[in-house]
Amino acid sequence: MIRHCVFVKFRSDVSSDERAEIYAGLVALVGQIDGLISAEFGPNVSPEGLGQGLNDGFIMDLTDEAARDRYLEHPAHKAAGSRLVAALEGGTDGLIVFDMKLG
Repeated sequence: MIRHCVFVKFRSDVSSDERAEIYAGLVALVGQIDGLISAEFGPNVSPEGLGQGLNDGFIMDLTDEAARDRYLEHPAHKAAGSRLVAALEGGTDGLIVFDMKLG
C-alpha cells in the first residue's frame, strides 16, 4: 500500500468553506480512480510548533505504486489538484508531498 501524504499552506484569504470544497473534490476521487482506497483531511493540530507554516494536510491510501501512478495522471486528480494549488501560498511552493510504502 502507498500512503500519499500532502501538507499545505493555504493563502490567508482562502475561507474554511473554500477549503471544505477543495477537500470534497479530492474525497470525490475515491471510487473514481481505481486503487484509491481512502482520503482523510484536516488542519494541523500539533502543539509542537514544527509545522513550518503548513496549516492543513491530507492522506490518501492507494493499493500500490501502479494505483498511485494512475491517480497522479488521472484527469479528475489533475483538476482537483489544480484547484488546490491555486489556493496555496506560492502555488506548489505551498505544499510538500511525501509517499510512503506500507507493509
